[in-house]
Amino acid sequence: MASSFEKFQKRRLISSYFSVVLSIFIVLTLLGALGLFVINTEKISGYVKENIPMTVYFKREATDSAMVAFGNQLKNSPFVKDYVYVSKEDAAEKNKDIMGDYETLLDSNPLLNSYDLHLKGDFVEKDSIKDIEVQFRSNPAVGDVTYDNVLVELANENIKKITFWILVISGVLAFVSMLLINSSLRLSIYSHRFIIKTMQMVGATKSFIRKPFVWRGIKLGLIGSALAIGALIWFVYYLDEAFPVLNIWEDWIPTAIVLAGVLAFGIIITAISTFFATQRFLNLRTDDLY
Repeated sequence: MASSFEKFQKRRLISSYFSVVLSIFIVLTLLGALGLFVINTEKISGYVKENIPMTVYFKREATDSAMVAFGNQLKNSPFVKDYVYVSKEDAAEKNKDIMGDYETLLDSNPLLNSYDLHLKGDFVEKDSIKDIEVQFRSNPAVGDVTYDNVLVELANENIKKITFWILVISGVLAFVSMLLINSSLRLSIYSHRFIIKTMQMVGATKSFIRKPFVWRGIKLGLIGSALAIGALIWFVYYLDEAFPVLNIWEDWIPTAIVLAGVLAFGIIITAISTFFATQRFLNLRTDDLY
């Protein structure tokens, strides 16, 4: 009979530990994922902005040397990510479905020579891109400069909103994670409340009673944190394969800081929660245990 009871208690204890580790793993994985998103916000926003095209059209009378000189200007410009020269013949070929056989209807190609280019993310801002447009238009060979101004404004506004809400959600999740982990640990220690009170009654000091519970909480925190770090490393590798342009592992230091933060948070929160949970039962009167 005693053996069956001991087995029941052991299964109950293992189940309690499993629930604690699972809670730690889930909340730290979510928190770490949000942390990775926050530190890579600049890369993500840069990727979005750098895919907004700008086209510089030349006047019909613009000479080849003027267009070559403009290409050299783009090459040496700190705000240009990439560019490609598009002749009016190439443009006509690309738009053949729209233009049809224009040679039978028109005397000459109506399209203009141009450069298609993408700016670096830092310069795709309302004021910066306007200054670049003015600079391009000041060139006497340039006839027009076009880009989606509305898309630029929407990209910047939405990125700021998303970053703000991610930070808010991260703060809320951090608070909720502390409550969940604290609750799981308190339930785990609750099953030992009689042992705690018995040790206290035979003369054991509070620090002596707390020590093994705190160490056990730290071990559970380490296990949950290690599992969360493993899941986050897999997540980062997945993102690098799905979106190689982000190159998250190329700049590995911020990622390592997030992973170290997950480990530290897991250890600290379990240690603090276990300390206060144990202290609560140490301060209870014997009658209140029932």
